[in-house]
Amino acid sequence: MNKFVLFVNGPAYGSQHAYTALRFAQAALTAGHQVRQVFFYQDGVHNASRLLCPASDEFDIAQQWQLLHQQGIELISCVSAGLRRGVIDAEAAEDSERDSTNLAASFVLGGLGEFISASAEADRVLQFG
Repeated sequence: MNKFVLFVNGPAYGSQHAYTALRFAQAALTAGHQVRQVFFYQDGVHNASRLLCPASDEFDIAQQWQLLHQQGIELISCVSAGLRRGVIDAEAAEDSERDSTNLAASFVLGGLGEFISASAEADRVLQFG
């Protein structure tokens, strides 16, 4: 059994990077491997927005990330990249004097240090994007 950490740079829509990372994580779990963490960086932080609203006939990647989280997978959105792109939680909104938040409930904001720590414990780190 391998332990994986995934690093996602691609947005939720507009490229295949996030979708490919999601499908890899699902396949790895099905094969009996462990996915320790999915870290979202650069435009990948858009995956963490609770405001994603795909059309009813489109793939709902936000829902799939939530289902993955329910299997015990840690979903970390880079706080710095998120602030630059408008993906924030309640604490960041208060600190920056914003009146709303949009971080999806299954995600947490974190720094690259959390990614580095998880990577040190992983057998493999894969980057998508």
